[in-house]
Formats: sequence, C-alpha cells, structure tokens
Amino acid sequence: MSTQMRTSAGLWGALQRAQRAPSVHNTQPWRWRLTDVGVELYADRARHLVDTDPDQRDLIISCGAALHHLRVALAAAGLVASVDRLPNPDNSDHLATVHLRPGSPESVDAELARAIELRHTDRRRFSAQPVLASILADLAANATANGTVLHSVTDDASRQQLIAVLVEAASQQRHIPGYSAELTIWTRRYSDARDGVPPESRPATGAQPLGVGMRPFPPGRLTSPAYPSEPDQDGSTLLVLTTAEDSMFDQLRAGEATSAVLLAATRHRLATTPLSHALEVAHTRRQLASRVLRMPRAVPQLVIRIGWATSGLALAPTPRRPLESVLLRH
Repeated sequence: MSTQMRTSAGLWGALQRAQRAPSVHNTQPWRWRLTDVGVELYADRARHLVDTDPDQRDLIISCGAALHHLRVALAAAGLVASVDRLPNPDNSDHLATVHLRPGSPESVDAELARAIELRHTDRRRFSAQPVLASILADLAANATANGTVLHSVTDDASRQQLIAVLVEAASQQRHIPGYSAELTIWTRRYSDARDGVPPESRPATGAQPLGVGMRPFPPGRLTSPAYPSEPDQDGSTLLVLTTAEDSMFDQLRAGEATSAVLLAATRHRLATTPLSHALEVAHTRRQLASRVLRMPRAVPQLVIRIGWATSGLALAPTPRRPLESVLLRH
C-alpha cells in the first residue's frame, strides 16, 4: 500500500473515531471537509440549541472535543497533524484546519486514543471511593497541555457552593422559554436519528444521583444500585475547566481540553459526566469564578464530574451520525 493510500485510510478511520466525541445533548454540531493536505472543521450552526446554549458556547466546546478526538485518533494511526485554529477571519464557522505532515506522532496522544470507544457519559451515582490525588494531577496536566487550567473542587465548602451553583442554573433554565422543548426534542429522537440522548443513557426513576446538581433529564432505562438516603454519599469529584480569556479560540481550546481530560479519566477507569448547564447561564457562570474558585478573572468553561462507577452494568454507546452525513462537499 502506498504512503498516500495509508494516509487516506488513516485519515478516514480517524474521522470516524472523531465522531465519538462528546457534545451537548449529543447534537454533534460539526462538519468536516477533506482537503488535499488534511481536513477542515466547521461548526454546524443548524444544530445550535438556541434556548439551552444562547451564546453558542456549548457548540464551540463540542466542536473542540471533536477536534481533539481527531488529533489523537490520527496519532494512533501513525499520522502527525498540525492544527491552524480559526484560520479564516471572514468565516467564523471555519474553526480549524488540520494539516497532515511527515513525522512521528506523540505517544501520549496515541495512548489517549485507546479510550475513545470506552468513554461514555455516566449520569448514575458514583462510588464513595475517592479519586487519588495522583490521578487528579494527571488530568490537570492533560488540561494544561491543551491551553486550559483544571481545578479540582475537593474541600467541602467549595463543593457545596459548586453544587448550589449547579442547582441554581438548572432552576433558572426551567423558566427559559423553549428550554424544555429543546430538552424534549433531543431526548425523544426518532429511531434513525443517530443523535440525542437515548433512554439507555439516562438513569431510570430513582436511579439518579442525589445532591450533586446534575442537569435534570427525563427518566430513562439505565438502572444502578439503590442509593442511600444521604445525598453526600455520592463520591464524585467535581472539576472546573477554565481559560484566561473567553474568545471563540478559548472555547475551542476548552473543548480540546475537555476531550483530553475525559479520555485520560477513562484510561484511569473512571466514570465521567460533562456538566455544562452552569456555564449556559451568565449569572451562574460568574458565580463559578467568584464564589467557587475565588478567581474572578478566570473564565469557567465546563464542569466535569468524575468518580468510580458503582454498577457493573455496562453503558451502551450513544448513537452517532454516519461520517458521510457530516462531510461537506466542495
């Protein structure tokens, strides 16, 4: 097989794996365009959740996660990629151009790619077993390598403040016109939609974690062990991902860092839950910086919940659109 054929096969396979990236409500709001030297990433504004994500933060972060999934999948295929972010000032939908070039890929990226098919969003209660400080340090290092800072909210006072902010955000969103309709649309998809949050990914009634400020989803079919009456028994650790600024570039990088942290956590056999709702409300986003982190100038981009799964029940992969349906034609 020629080098060109191997590159083409590696790129196609990496794009298919990039489809496994997490996205808000599993909307998969990205498009790809193949070029002579690589691939271009575009935002799919038609999949913007207008009432859930008024500032399109979730959309850009989701696209950043897909970009990072592509980067590590390319590395696993033995291909080296360089990324030009926001390359076209006249087209804000063009988020990145990925160039393939000769060389040896970073081994750390190839290792992260092993977790792509294993990573799933887990909305169940986590074990009370704490996450080791060494693992938290590794996750923080992955965030730093992608231009962001990851804060572990581990002391009781800050954790309770963070949970209060999450609860407040969920409460405020319930009163936003159109929010409930969007939630319904993306949790009751038609059978061939290949997107959204299916019942198999949502905890059944009585199987949802208590007292951790999760976004309320309609009950699904996912079961787990009975929960204790004390809500603090959920042993999850809450992390806050921040950037120094809040441009589209920063949000894209936050998405890449989100992917890196989730994949690294999965390699450590941790369960993970991205939580975006506190960032979708301007007031609670500011509270995360000032009240929880006590860093008013930091820009929170995402909350990530990690922990040890309590259930032996494997999570089913959420559906993904076929690659052909997200390719832009020249």
